[in-house]
Amino acid sequence: MPALPSSLISSLSCAPALTVVETAGGLPEALAGLPDPRARRGVRHRLTVVVTAAVCAVVAGYRSYAAIAEWVADVPATTALALGMTADRRPSEAMIRRLLQAVDPQLLTAAISVWLAGRAIAVDGKTLRGSRTTDTVARHVMTACDQATGVVLASIDVDGKTNEITRFAPLLDQISDLRDTVVTADALYCQREHVTYLARRGAHWILTVKGNQPHLHAEP
Repeated sequence: MPALPSSLISSLSCAPALTVVETAGGLPEALAGLPDPRARRGVRHRLTVVVTAAVCAVVAGYRSYAAIAEWVADVPATTALALGMTADRRPSEAMIRRLLQAVDPQLLTAAISVWLAGRAIAVDGKTLRGSRTTDTVARHVMTACDQATGVVLASIDVDGKTNEITRFAPLLDQISDLRDTVVTADALYCQREHVTYLARRGAHWILTVKGNQPHLHAEP
């Protein structure tokens, strides 16, 4: 039987950096059709509750059964309640391990992929090939794309007087509603002002962390 933390990590391959538990908004509904491999008698925690908590732990960087259980045990009572657990009755490591090993990994991957694709907007910048002329430099454009369809939701030019960092907010300002949307971007966009902006817009974020944020990058 495949070890499900690896399957969870594979399913969340587009989420390489830290995020917050609110990212799980809507995930229980996406998991509602996942078959529960356990016998009905003696079930203490619903499958959707355990798997949602495990997904939150994995995207927060907890990559083993023991680590997932540690995250579940340590989250504040308000977070536990939001995930469907009572503060004083949380899934144990043994219970999490048994359930994740028993769940069909292909069905789980499919459910998580659909959930992410329907909620994620990718931000990136590209230099347009063939746009350079004898009088002008090549045109550089930032876009925000729907990850489910690849459709460009917004675009903005990055000229020689600006850069991609300063154009991040103006680009996303073109999208009227970012509430409960996950915005993904590479390490260039991992900036405090961007996180503040996304939080103010009610969005969530998955940002790659590298050396441009040395203190955060050094955290275990």
